[in-house]
Amino acid sequence: MQDGDSRFYRKGKKRLDLRALLRKLLRNKRLMLLLLVSLPVAAFVLFGNRGVLQRIRLERQKQEIEESIRTADAETKALQSELRALEGDRKTIEKVAREKHGMIKEGEEVYKVSPEH
Repeated sequence: MQDGDSRFYRKGKKRLDLRALLRKLLRNKRLMLLLLVSLPVAAFVLFGNRGVLQRIRLERQKQEIEESIRTADAETKALQSELRALEGDRKTIEKVAREKHGMIKEGEEVYKVSPEH
């Protein structure tokens, strides 16, 4: 191989030496100081009482509570419309009396069908 040809050949890949890398990082005092300060701050921001994870949890709870409020509002509106119907509509009153309370008019006969076993 000539000197000019050697520059065209690839050099072998260097292996990653974790121990050497760790030693190099430990010697870098600025980096170590930065890590010692930033890790507790990051942990507090993520896991603290007012941290990101707590915020996500509270947002999820808020959505669940808002959904239950919407469900309760819909139920309230349905019950209010039923109440208005019961206050003034004789047919609705008769329907409720027959279905919920099993009442009948004079001269009517009730037939109950029992399920076969």
